[in-house]
Order: sequence, then C-alpha cells, then structure tokens
Amino acid sequence: MSKSKRLLELMMTVNRKRKFTVKELAREFGVSTRTMLRDLQELSGMGVPLYSEVGPHGGYQVLKERILPPIAFSEEEAVSMFFAVYALRHYSSLPFEAESVSALNKFYLHMSGDVRDRIDQMKNRVDFVTPTRQQESPYLSILLDAAVHQKVLLIEYESREDKEGRKIQPIGIYAHNGLWFCPAYCFLRKDYRIFRCDRILSAAYDADGTEPMDLRHIHLGNKESVFQTEKESAGLYAELTQKGVQMCEAVLWLGTHLHTREDGTGWLEGPVPQSDLAFYARFFIGLGNEATVKQPAELIGLMKRLIEEIMSKYD
Repeated sequence: MSKSKRLLELMMTVNRKRKFTVKELAREFGVSTRTMLRDLQELSGMGVPLYSEVGPHGGYQVLKERILPPIAFSEEEAVSMFFAVYALRHYSSLPFEAESVSALNKFYLHMSGDVRDRIDQMKNRVDFVTPTRQQESPYLSILLDAAVHQKVLLIEYESREDKEGRKIQPIGIYAHNGLWFCPAYCFLRKDYRIFRCDRILSAAYDADGTEPMDLRHIHLGNKESVFQTEKESAGLYAELTQKGVQMCEAVLWLGTHLHTREDGTGWLEGPVPQSDLAFYARFFIGLGNEATVKQPAELIGLMKRLIEEIMSKYD
C-alpha cells in the first residue's frame, strides 16, 4: 500500500474508532509502530485533531471536531454546494453559523481560478431570497442538539402575554419566512407547541431530572403529527382562489390541510386546535379575498369581530 493511500485510509479509520493505540493501528495496517507513529504525526500536521493520553490505559483520541476524509466533487457539484451554503447568509442566526462561513471559504479557496471566476459571475445572477429579520435566535444549536439527543431543556420564553419558564423537549428547528421555529413538547401545557426561537430568552439543559419522552417517531418529516395532537379541535374548511393556494403553499404548518384542483383553485380542510382559532382568524384576514372560510362558525365569528375592530379605527 502506498503511503498516500495508507494516510487516507488511516484518516478514515481514526475518525471511525475515535480512541486507539499506536500498536493497534500498526497491526491493522501491517507496519511498524515507528512508521505508524510517523503517520499519526503527519495526520496531526494535516489538521486531524489528535490527543494523546499517557499511562497504562492511555492512547490516542480524536477530539470532537473531526476532519472528514477528502471527497472528490465534480465542478457542478462543487458550485451547487457553494450556493447551498451561500443562500444561508440571509439569516441573522444559524445553528452552525461560524462553521458555514468556514466551509464556504474552504470551498471557494480550494477551487481552481476558472471555477472561482464562474462563481463570482453567478453571485449576482442567482439567489435564494428570504426576508431579512432583525430578530436574533442565539439558542438554535442547543435546541437542535436537544432534538437530536432527546433531551429536556429549561427555557425562558417571551409570549405576547408575559415571560415564563418552561420545560420543553424539542422535536427540531425549521426556518420559515426569515424566522426560526421550534416544535416541541411543552411539559407545562402537557401538549405540543411551536415556539418562535427569537422569543426564547435563555435555554439550558434541565437539571431537575425530568424524564425525557420517546419522541423519535415524531420529527419534521412527519410534521403533521405535531400539529394534530390536540384533543379539542375544530373542523376547518375554507375555499381558496388560485392566488390563495399559492399563498398557502408556503405555510409549513398547514400540513396536509391544503388540497388543489386542476384549475389551480383549492381548499383547506382538516382539524385545527381549538386554542389556535384566534391565530387562524388573523391568518385568514391576511389572505383577504383569496380565501373564504366556511367553517367552523366560531372562527368566522372571531374574524368578524376582528374586522369590526379594524374598521372602528377608521370611522
């Protein structure tokens, strides 16, 4: 085996093992311990974060920030990866903000001159526009980590009414219309809720021993289960114009409620939480003439009262 191939396979091996000794690797690769020690020193010089421990139970460890082995991209793949990360610049907060900037710089700097020139020309020709928001969401990383590892968080949340502490178990985070949202199980309300991440004023892992729930079956890939868990629900039905359908297609939480016809019109139908009818009233008023709510009657009543309040300001 050539040295370059051995170093590449060694990089993948240490990333997989995380903890190992020089003798173990030397046996696995069929080289002397002295040769393996030199190879590990070269890997360290290449940026692989190795940490050595002395003593009878010592050895080498790879620190948390592992270095992935080289990956060969075609020119088109590299350009598409660049712009996938480049599009994130519109968000004021990201769960991996510094890392995305670093990855973007690495992609750009290691490309050939002609590819960099092509990207420079494309930067002002293609974009993924999303509203630029002033609100910061500084706790995206811990929310995402808690969702992945099924952990309970203690947060301070600022709602329209007040600020209060809550214990939540996040399901994930998603961006919509320039804002970040976190669907989670709320131990205070004993139900699922969607939290705006910019309204989370603090977040830390729960230290009181609250038992996490098994939410592995609930995730953003089957998000409808999050929005349809409330027992007290009302049956929604609303007719949509073609433009109304287009406006609703961009709304994540509508889930499977949206249906379309061949002529481009459509309708919304399905259960909605009774406690969220005031929110739906404001939403449908925002759609204007592009939506006509048929039921429930309570939602129609809320919309009429809200319209009357708006009209009273212009008497």
